[in-house]
Parts: sequence; structure tokens; C-alpha cells
Amino acid sequence: MSKSKDLQEEFLHYVEVGNSMPPQTADNMLIAYAFFKQATQGDNTNDRPTESSNVVQTFKHDAWMRLQGMPKEEAMRKYIATIKEFLKQSKKEDLSS
Repeated sequence: MSKSKDLQEEFLHYVEVGNSMPPQTADNMLIAYAFFKQATQGDNTNDRPTESSNVVQTFKHDAWMRLQGMPKEEAMRKYIATIKEFLKQSKKEDLSS
């Protein structure tokens, strides 16, 4: 099996893990969202939302724009590392409560 196929499978696994996790902080959600979008779609070519009522969409757009030029494979690896870190943090919180 090729390295990119292995990475793709690991990425898809962690997308499922990420989707089943309890909600994260807004900042963490934006980080994961941006890596996911860069990994699956590449550079953001969409116009920035202009409606002031759509703050969430604007934050998501800006987070993704910050990753311009990042290769999809790198974004996959960073998404996986991000989800692993969230899992580690949630285990620490479980232990301390």
C-alpha cells in the first residue's frame, strides 16, 4: 500500500474520531476545520463573507485562508495531529474531574 493511501485512510479515520468527539472550544474547532478544508479541497478560493450577521462563516473562511499554499498531505497530517491532541486533552480533563 502506498504512503499516500495510508495517510488518506488514517485521515478518514481521524475525521470519524473528530466527528464523534464532544464539542471543543471555538478556537480548536476552527483549527480542525481549516486543516480539514485544506486537506480535502486545497486552497480557499471563496470570497470572504461580507454579511456582518455571518460571523461564524467569516471566522471559518479566515482560518482556512491562513493555510494558503499548504499541501493537502501536510494538512492531513496536521489535522490528524490536532485530533490526537484534542483526545489527549480530553483524557487529562477526565482524569482531573
